Parts: sequence; C-alpha cells; structure tokens
Amino acid sequence: MTDQPSEPVAAADPAAAALMSRRFRGYLPVAIDVETGGFNVVTDALLEIAVVLIDMDADGTLRRGATHDFHVQPFPGARLDPASLAVTGIDPWHPLRPALPERDALQRVFREVRHAVRAYNCRRAILVGHNAAFDLACLNAAVARAAVKRNPFHPFSCFDTATLAGAALGQTVLAKAITVAGLEWDAQSAHSARYDALCSAQLFCLVCNRLRDSHRGAEEKARALGWLSDAAEPAGDEAALEAELPPL
Repeated sequence: MTDQPSEPVAAADPAAAALMSRRFRGYLPVAIDVETGGFNVVTDALLEIAVVLIDMDADGTLRRGATHDFHVQPFPGARLDPASLAVTGIDPWHPLRPALPERDALQRVFREVRHAVRAYNCRRAILVGHNAAFDLACLNAAVARAAVKRNPFHPFSCFDTATLAGAALGQTVLAKAITVAGLEWDAQSAHSARYDALCSAQLFCLVCNRLRDSHRGAEEKARALGWLSDAAEPAGDEAALEAELPPL
C-alpha cells in the first residue's frame, strides 16, 4: 500500500471549488474504509485504512480523485479476532507487510484530506463510507488512542452509501449495489480497505450525479428563501460545533 495518488493531483478549478463548497454546505465528502481485527472499535486493532478523495468538475460532476492507503500496526494490547482476519485475509505479523504505527498512518491520511479541503474552499471533511457509522467510529477511536489533534473530519455526521444505494438502487450490499449500478465488481479484491473505499467513492459519485437536477432545484429554492449566499457558512448548531473543533 502507498500514499501515492492513483492519478495526478491538480489544483481545483475555481468554478469547481465554488460549486463544491456549496454542494454539501461547506463539507468536503471523502470516502474512507477501514479493515480491523474485530467489531469493537475500542479494543480491536485497526489494520488498514484507505481514503479516496472526491473531486468535482466545473459542471458539478463528482468523480473519484486520489487514493491514499496504508497498512497499520496493531496498537499495543489490541484484540485480533481470528474470524475477522479470516474474512479480510490480513496477516498482521507478515514480515513483508509494510505497516505504519496508527498515529503515523492517521497523520498521513489527514494531511492529504486537509489539502483537499483547502483546495475546494470547504470548512471540513465529511466521511463517506459503506455502513459509514462503523468506519467513523473506528476513525474516532483511533484518533483518541493516538492523540491526533488535527482531525479534519466532522466528528459525527457522515454519508452512508448503504443508505444512498438502498434508496437509489434498491440494494444495500456493496457488491450488489455496484453490480446493479452497471459497475464492475471484483470479489477477489473485496475486503481490502483500498478496494472498498474506491467502490464506496464510485457509488457515492454515481448517486449524487444522478441527483444533480434535484439538487439544483433545491438550491434555487433555498436561495429564494435566503438560506444561501455565494459562500457556504455554518449556521446555528453547526457554527457552535465549528467553534469547538480544533483548527485544520
């Protein structure tokens, strides 16, 4: 695994940045997937983490951007459930596994996310994932363990592609949603953080792109109601939350 992008990273087009900063109310969607040593986010090891940036074209079309992914060393005292390892095929102690300490892996992921947030003039990132609550809980638990101070992600909100796919495609299982969407599914690559994050990002972009007309109509209505300005600004409880979060 590597933190090298899957495609060249370019500065966001000014028109695209303006659209992106409004599209999700100042939050930049970023796909994340984790592979773990079990389902308890406090006691079980984080073993892989992958982030796929979401880019936007000048016409508002979303697409997958750069990918960054890492093997992670089990933290001291971490639990490793043999059943979970059998599903993922991960051998945490393989001599050729180039794993990083949890803190190092998180800091490298967050560095790339912060760059993207700034490029699109957004306030913070928001996690996109399949059954995203689990990925977000794992991320928050790892941040707390590693005492990472500059977490760019919203601490409790997320976009769940299982929900989006269930509503748009009638399927909540990632493999089935990808297939009925007309995309290619590789069962042999599944249950790796990189592959699952790529699929989640692709599914998110597909559903959002199909909803562009709906969003434009809603945005016009919101602007007529005085809810929108040219720059997305937090309001109410969101403004209070932003004030409490550490700076990017």
